[in-house]
Amino acid sequence: MKGLIAKKVGMTQVFDENGNLTPVTVISVEPNTVVATKNKENCGYDAVVLGVDDLKAGKVSKPYAGQFSENITPKRHLKEFRDFDVEVSVGDQLGVELFESSRYLDVTATSKGKGFQGVMKRWGFHGGRATHGSKFHREPGGTGECTTPGHSFKNTKLPGHMGFARVTVQNLKVVKVDPELKVIMVRGSVPGNKDCTLIVKTAVKK
Repeated sequence: MKGLIAKKVGMTQVFDENGNLTPVTVISVEPNTVVATKNKENCGYDAVVLGVDDLKAGKVSKPYAGQFSENITPKRHLKEFRDFDVEVSVGDQLGVELFESSRYLDVTATSKGKGFQGVMKRWGFHGGRATHGSKFHREPGGTGECTTPGHSFKNTKLPGHMGFARVTVQNLKVVKVDPELKVIMVRGSVPGNKDCTLIVKTAVKK
């Protein structure tokens, strides 16, 4: 498995070889620095810790700065990738070239927060009649049983907080990898708002 920390730029559309219009998401990848490596002898598993976005020395606590080597500037974002396919050492820089041979990717991010929403928007309920005299428009309806069991079951779909959750979109096809612009274009949309931090990995199911 290979992975990088990236940033969502936005969506656009491109034409493929056959002239078909393809909606794509542009993902910007700044050089990821290898902060640390882990192996089975020391930690019980193999992993690589990557970091991006330098921090000023005055804004880093000593415990946080202690995990970085002397030649590595403390990073704002850190991510551990287990079973990394590429041989790397501490201090190496990784970029979009890592995915030049990949056809499908999995992208993880925090989805957009939508606040407190009702069942029609949150779960796609049909709702009641919108006609005159109807008193059942956008409500969830009855959720509990009668005397037995006399309460609503767990995981019943109800109004509540929507969005702002960790979401992974799998099997996004790689349309283009541009090392000069440091961007990856994948077919379709990815979770999160503009400029949010993404975790991009090679597809697990492909």
